[in-house]
Amino acid sequence: MSTNSLREASPQLEEQYRREICLVGHRMYERGYIVACEGNLSIRLDANRILTTPTCMNKGMMSPDDLVIIDMEGHHLQGDRKVSSEAGMHLLFYRMRPDVHAVCHGHPASVTGFAAAGQGLDQTLLPELVITLGKVPLVRYATPGAPDLGTDLEPNVPHHDALLLANHGAVTCGPDLVTAFNRLEMLGHFAKTVLNTRLVGESRSFSTRGVTKRVPAHLRYQSVSPPSGGTELLETGENPDNASDEVTLTRDELDALLDAAVRKDREHR
Repeated sequence: MSTNSLREASPQLEEQYRREICLVGHRMYERGYIVACEGNLSIRLDANRILTTPTCMNKGMMSPDDLVIIDMEGHHLQGDRKVSSEAGMHLLFYRMRPDVHAVCHGHPASVTGFAAAGQGLDQTLLPELVITLGKVPLVRYATPGAPDLGTDLEPNVPHHDALLLANHGAVTCGPDLVTAFNRLEMLGHFAKTVLNTRLVGESRSFSTRGVTKRVPAHLRYQSVSPPSGGTELLETGENPDNASDEVTLTRDELDALLDAAVRKDREHR
């Protein structure tokens, strides 16, 4: 769906979005995904306006009146507080992804640990993460708010719903704010799982074919796949007990199937 076809949010809907941002900001702070004045949240109001959190404020202590509205160029339109220097990162998603209507940026300690160590979260350890988020790559470090941050994000934004920001944190997007928040929460859970796995022993990737067997059911329930079409899968063997009901797809076939599902979903938005 083109952003130009978006209707202007009614006052009632805008007020609902303001409450949603405050609620999610409180949850992020409560769960330790942000501290002090870290992180930011935003929702697309219409083709030209974005509702977002202000700078220099604890996101767990906001009220609806604290939020600001900016245009697609980042210019301040409404609100008493100042616009975050990281608003440009949000705008990049909105410009490049018509399907995105909310962006969530935070610093969960486990996720930020991987980002600071220069490691992406692209292991095939949990099928739920592969199916829901796909590969979560690491984007090169840039000073928060600096112009070159967009330069490094831009090649990845069209293909991923979650990104790790080197030495910084993570950013997720979605068709609504709850989905974007859930993706950040899932990313944090996965990072903790990877760390626990390393404490217990050697991590073991699951079979590529195990994921392809899930794909048809995943599409039947019309859950939205990441634009990346899933992570780069590793072959780890087969289960002979289930050989009779396996569905075998090549990597190209799997990518094509997922891409077609994403396109179809976007056409109906």
